[in-house]
Amino acid sequence: MVVILGPNHTGLGSPVSLMAKGEWVTPLGRVEIDEVLAKEVFRASNIIDVDEVAHMNEHSIEVQLPFLQYIYGSGFKLVPICMGFQDLETSREVGRALGTVLRGKNAVLIASSDLSHYVPQRVAEEKDKMVIDAVLSLDEEVLQSRVRSHGISACGYGPISAVLVASKMLGARSAELLSYRTSGDITGDYSAVVGYCSIAISR
Repeated sequence: MVVILGPNHTGLGSPVSLMAKGEWVTPLGRVEIDEVLAKEVFRASNIIDVDEVAHMNEHSIEVQLPFLQYIYGSGFKLVPICMGFQDLETSREVGRALGTVLRGKNAVLIASSDLSHYVPQRVAEEKDKMVIDAVLSLDEEVLQSRVRSHGISACGYGPISAVLVASKMLGARSAELLSYRTSGDITGDYSAVVGYCSIAISR
């Protein structure tokens, strides 16, 4: 089972919403919603709604599916959670619900987010390091504080915070930066880049 959290870019639907049934389709095939787990998550939280509208035109979760399908084929089910509210209190509530429900289960938790958006490479590297260091320290409060105080345009800081909370509840003790790049590394234009990284959290 895979739980993917992503930001709500469209503003549609409930502020924090999951899909509880159905399937998602990519060019690599179909991914079923884990209906049993989705219902457990819904019942464990007072802030998560069941709402398909928030997912209809949102890309932040679906972009992760081809990577998972490449690795696992059709051998996994999905619970997608879309977050419009990303404040610390909301993120912790979502994280606690996931930590409670996933205890004892074999699950993968993914937070989908870009880092800095359309800033010079030097600025992106400086601001993204603040986010990355907070994640490596497993500290959602520092992450949220730095995003606000330094105007960091990471779109999914709420999902990242929620995954940190859940991961710590599930016994996480460390995190490792696997890769950091910007769009400039591909386009050659470093005047206005978007930052990306991958971080693995483990027990």
